[in-house]
Amino acid sequence: MSTTNTLNDWFATPPGKYLLECEQALFDHSVTDIFGFNALQLGLAEHNFLRASRMPLRAVVGNEAGVQVRLDMDELPFGCSSLDLVLLPHVLEFNAHPHQILREVERVLRPEGNVIISGFNPRSLWGARRVLGSQTNFPWRGDFIALSRLKDWLALLGFEVVTGRFACYAPPLTNPNWLNRFNFMEPAGDRWWAVWGGVYFLQAIKHVPGMNLIKPKWNEGLVGKLLPATPKLNREISQCKKTEPE
Repeated sequence: MSTTNTLNDWFATPPGKYLLECEQALFDHSVTDIFGFNALQLGLAEHNFLRASRMPLRAVVGNEAGVQVRLDMDELPFGCSSLDLVLLPHVLEFNAHPHQILREVERVLRPEGNVIISGFNPRSLWGARRVLGSQTNFPWRGDFIALSRLKDWLALLGFEVVTGRFACYAPPLTNPNWLNRFNFMEPAGDRWWAVWGGVYFLQAIKHVPGMNLIKPKWNEGLVGKLLPATPKLNREISQCKKTEPE
């Protein structure tokens, strides 16, 4: 078996090409209808998952060769609330601080901004391959994050998951002929065993709680001294006093 020292090396293998084709279609479909000005893709610079986006400013950043901005993903050098869309294609399972990355994404996204995440599903044939086989090569050396756990992280940070799905139901076979024989599992998986897909793909929106307007509690005596007393004004003051909570 050939050595895959990076995730991009693995994308050149038969199962990697199969997964990449599925995910590129999912990203293309999702980013088309998200509007704004600034979009960011973290990692995997060789693959343009923002190609279908209509946003005027699109950049690929990360700590690998080929990116437009070199940076540490858990310390993004962007201003608070400055981005409209962030893509995380298989970023979290290959980083030592996935929750910190999500915190940074929440910080740089504008209110109602979108994050789209793809990740390997540990509760699938792909997850079983990682547990039962060698974990020295990509992608099996990654720490696959359960979807339920990821949703909990997003909820704690104020995100709402709006769409999500699974893909890649065929087993991660290295022989392309055998892999092609399992093509029938893709449409069948969506219908019969959706949660067992090899990867999950979800989109979440950052929500900012609305502000509550604090109304003043009027001092009836002070108002009476400052304003001329009239029957109408006295009625309004009395009405306000009656409607004040105890």
